[in-house]
Amino acid sequence: MSSRTRARGAAGVHTVRIPHQRGRRSQPFLIVVPDRPSLIREAFAFLGRGLWHYRRPLAPTALALLAWPVTAILHAIAWWYGLIFLPVAIAPAVWLGFVQFRRPARSVATAWRIGLTVLATLAFGWAALASGFGPLAGPLPLIWLFTWIAAQTAWLIVRRSH
Repeated sequence: MSSRTRARGAAGVHTVRIPHQRGRRSQPFLIVVPDRPSLIREAFAFLGRGLWHYRRPLAPTALALLAWPVTAILHAIAWWYGLIFLPVAIAPAVWLGFVQFRRPARSVATAWRIGLTVLATLAFGWAALASGFGPLAGPLPLIWLFTWIAAQTAWLIVRRSH
């Protein structure tokens, strides 16, 4: 083994010495490469692998966590962004009326459609209010929490039944 690549110093650390390069301003430098990853890196890797493995079942959680900073940024830019979300908040009710008119359904399908409409209206209504007044205003954090729990629960039920 060459003396340039032999491990020196503390256990678990490899040092590689690169000789002087040609030229006037070249400086010698030292590269230190750790042998084992740190405990923090291993913990983040474990967490990342777990989140990647369960990425589809946790999709509503990711959207809920993404909605919070997006509405905060929109609120910080201009309060009237909340007015843009108002037609989007009304759209699920229009969708329910259109779908029930075009394809009437029986009790179970109608219940799921109504539940989906209420949940989507609540989520888009929260986004409109949060981007208008800020996500921490009044009862908006509580509404966000209940909407997130309902969406995650419904998502897991629907994914389990199919």
